[in-house]
Amino acid sequence: MNQRPRQFDLIVFDWDGTLFDSTALIVRCIQAACADLGVPVPSEREAAYVIGLGLHDALQQVVPGLPVERYPELGRRYRHHYFAQQHELVLFDGSLAMLHALKQRHHWLAVATGKSRRGLDEALRTVQLQGLFDGTRTADETASKPDPRMLLELMREFGVEPERTLMIGDTVHDLQLAANAGAAGVAVSYGAHDPAALRELAPRFIASSVPELHRWLEAHA
Repeated sequence: MNQRPRQFDLIVFDWDGTLFDSTALIVRCIQAACADLGVPVPSEREAAYVIGLGLHDALQQVVPGLPVERYPELGRRYRHHYFAQQHELVLFDGSLAMLHALKQRHHWLAVATGKSRRGLDEALRTVQLQGLFDGTRTADETASKPDPRMLLELMREFGVEPERTLMIGDTVHDLQLAANAGAAGVAVSYGAHDPAALRELAPRFIASSVPELHRWLEAHA
């Protein structure tokens, strides 16, 4: 990357569907958990829509009306299916090069995700990314998206103002999180939500691939 002044000091990435190629697996695991409990199985589109939310919020949205005492069981079945297969998942091509290039420009890099702390830590170990991110927040240790708390906490941790913060994600939940925190938002269209839904939240840019996102960051971040 060139040596022009940075526009953003803190760049925060969503995880699933943005850096990690996990959308299809998450959808299958939500569907399998519902089948295990004998409740209506959501369509691929319905299951994909809740990706990015904390697991409890996601399951409540995708299976509304389930007796409240059964959501923990549904969550356990989801985690059973996910952890059995997560070793098959990989970063999207180009993600590692993009992250290293941003580090070379001395941006703070962080993750704000609907995953659990256990889920994120295992994913970071799986793809050998430990130490690359300066900070992380998960939905089970703070508020779920689109509540701004996880992004506000990261900004406070690094002493960065909202106008110097960029949130990147593949869902409307990520973009709404950015808006609620007063930060800029960039979307990627290769994850869970389609470009039409993303455009409604007026992101700075919508990237159709990691290399396209990398080029935009090179020119604008």
